[in-house]
Amino acid sequence: MKNWLAAITATAAFALTPGAHAQDTYPNRAITWIVPFAAGGPTDAMARNIANRVAQELKQTILIENVGGAGGTIGAAKAAKSTPDGYTFLVGHIGYMAAAPSLYQRLPYDPTKDFQAVFRFPDTPLVLLVGESSPYKSVSELIAFGKQHPGKLNFSNAGVGSTSHLVAAMFASQAGMEITPIAYKGAGPALNDLMGNQVDAMFDQTNTALPQTRGGKVRALGLTSATAMPQFPDVAPMGAQALPGFQVSTWYGLYAPRGTPDAVVQTMYRAWQKALADNDFTGKMVEQGIQLLPEGQYAPAAFQQFTADEGKRWAGVIKQAGITLQ
Repeated sequence: MKNWLAAITATAAFALTPGAHAQDTYPNRAITWIVPFAAGGPTDAMARNIANRVAQELKQTILIENVGGAGGTIGAAKAAKSTPDGYTFLVGHIGYMAAAPSLYQRLPYDPTKDFQAVFRFPDTPLVLLVGESSPYKSVSELIAFGKQHPGKLNFSNAGVGSTSHLVAAMFASQAGMEITPIAYKGAGPALNDLMGNQVDAMFDQTNTALPQTRGGKVRALGLTSATAMPQFPDVAPMGAQALPGFQVSTWYGLYAPRGTPDAVVQTMYRAWQKALADNDFTGKMVEQGIQLLPEGQYAPAAFQQFTADEGKRWAGVIKQAGITLQ
C-alpha cells in the first residue's frame, strides 16, 4: 500500500512540473517568431536572417509569422497574450518596445511587464543624409542654417512615430533648432523625395542607406553611432562633429511572453551566442551596415534593463517634441 501511494505521489509531482522533462528536450517542435511588420521590410529581413542561423543551433525550425499594423503594436499585443511555453516569441523593435508607450494613449501591452528579454540583435545605426546637390556639406553647416531659419529645414521620415521621425526630433532638440517633419508611408518614398530634392534631409538606417550613398544619389553627413564605421569611410559620428554625446541606433531583439521558463530563455540565448561566434555570419551583417555590440549587451538581463532605459529616454524626446498617435 505504501509503495502504491509513493508511486502515485511521484507521478503527481512529475505531472505538476511538466517543464522539468520538457526543458530537457526543448525544443521538440517548430518555434514561431512574431514579426509585427509585413514581409520584406528591414525588421523582417533581420529577423529571418537571425532566425535561420539560430535554428541551425537549436536543430529545430523557426517560423516567421508576420502580423502587421499600428506601427507594430498589433503583433506585439498578440505575442504578449501567447502561451509562455517557449514556442512563441516576439521580434522586438525600438518603436513598439520603447517609443510606443509614450506615443499611444492606450497600449494593449507593457513592454517590460508583459515580456522577458531573451537576447538583443546587433544594432543598426542611422546616418544623416542630404541630397547629392544639397548645399550642406557637414552637420555643422546644416545646424547653423537650422538655427538661423527656424522651421525651414524639411526632414522626411518613414511615418509619424517612426525611428527616422523620432531621431530627427532628438537631433533638433539637442541642436537647439526647429525643423519641419514630413511624414511618408515608409522609408522608401521618404528617401526618394530626398534624392529628388523635395526635402532637405533625412535620417535613414545605415544598411538601407549604404547602396544610395555608394551610388552617389545622396550624401552622408554624419553617423549616429558612437564610433566610425568602415562602410562609411569618409563619414564621422555626429557626436564627434557637432553634437557631443549624440548616439542612437535602431535596435531589435527577441522577447518571450512573461512567464516563459528561464531554462527556455537560456537555451535560446545560448543558441544565439553560438551564432555570434560564427565570423562568417557576423561578417556578412557588418558588410551590410549593421554594427556588432560588446558581448555582454546581448544577454537577457542586460537587454531587459536596456529596454526599460530606452522607454524612459524616448518618453522625454516624444514629450518635448509633442508627438502623439491615437
